[in-house]
Amino acid sequence: SSGINAEWPLRPGVASKKTKKAMESINSRLALVMKSGKFLIGYRSTIKSIRQGKAKLIIIANNTPALRKSEIEYYCMLAKVGVHHYSGSNIDLGTACGKYFRVGALCITDPGDSDIIRTMPSE
Repeated sequence: SSGINAEWPLRPGVASKKTKKAMESINSRLALVMKSGKFLIGYRSTIKSIRQGKAKLIIIANNTPALRKSEIEYYCMLAKVGVHHYSGSNIDLGTACGKYFRVGALCITDPGDSDIIRTMPSE
């Protein structure tokens, strides 16, 4: 037999079709929020908005530090706010927001024309 492992269909670092589809749907919804809604970028402003009770949905990048992630989740649990774990890194989340910088945490206070609040926490 050849040195290529034929039974291994998954390639590391390449998202499966299902996760790609989900990623595309959240990216398009995020783009709509950026256009028509109100949002806060960053860990500190996210925490502040949860404390004030203005947050509707929190999106966290997958490479956010564990302590920071668990702190945001804890605040969200107390405030009964939905948390979505974005499947990409903070670089991908920043790109999805149409920004040229990294975004670790994102808070949506007003979804605008997007249905992101209704669809995301269920995923």
